[in-house]
Amino acid sequence: MKGKGIILSVVMLFVVQLSLSSCGEDDLKKAAKLSKKISLDTTRTTAVEIIYSDSAKVKAKGFAPVLDKITPSSGAILQEMPKGVKIEFLDDSLKITGSITSDYAIMKEVEKLTIFKKNVIVVNQNMTFNTEELTWDQNKQMFFSPRGVVTQPDGSFANAENFSAPQDFSYYKTGSGYGETYVKENFGE
Repeated sequence: MKGKGIILSVVMLFVVQLSLSSCGEDDLKKAAKLSKKISLDTTRTTAVEIIYSDSAKVKAKGFAPVLDKITPSSGAILQEMPKGVKIEFLDDSLKITGSITSDYAIMKEVEKLTIFKKNVIVVNQNMTFNTEELTWDQNKQMFFSPRGVVTQPDGSFANAENFSAPQDFSYYKTGSGYGETYVKENFGE
């Protein structure tokens, strides 16, 4: 019985040494990083209306069923809209000129970026743009998307890659793509 106990102790000691020797310095650093705790302060607001103005003129109104303001102990403040958002663009007479809707959005305050995701639809009098991701860069006052479909009022469309448009969507640019357009019978006369 004593012999079995000694053998078992030696085997256990060997296993412990083997497992400790397999931990490198990098593994210990990773473990230390994982053990650090990040504290977040989250404030939830429901039925939110956001007004965006420039030079004391209202340019857009946003509506979100839920707005979570996330303030990490270190890092930038985020505003997340996990249940989606709808933004209506307004002219000087406060008439709606277009809109953006999405199932999810997040606003990064320091970077001044708003990222719309899932079922993103932009509508104005010139076009409808459907995509899964659209980024608003407030510094550049431009919208960007890796890909999407642009549909014109006449039914023509373009599958666009590297889409960009100014904040009023008065025009758009694409890097590449394909589509279908309609030409009037008297085109070129």
